[in-house]
Amino acid sequence: MNTDKKILQKGILYLSIAMPLLFLGPVIIHSAFKNQSHPLYLIVLGIGILTCLGAMLMLFLGIRKIMNSLFKKR
Repeated sequence: MNTDKKILQKGILYLSIAMPLLFLGPVIIHSAFKNQSHPLYLIVLGIGILTCLGAMLMLFLGIRKIMNSLFKKR
């Protein structure tokens, strides 16, 4: 069983990008809900939601790349 190391590195890179986003997104959303009377409430909430969606996308892409590097037949 051979592992394609370049694809594996790219998958680990995607997961390392997703890790801070996993913590940053909920913090931004929580901050938005704490300040609902602020005029930028909806913008901050949107940024938090986009950050969470970005984290989920990067997790999916990273896990998919790692699985392809380990199990894909050439």
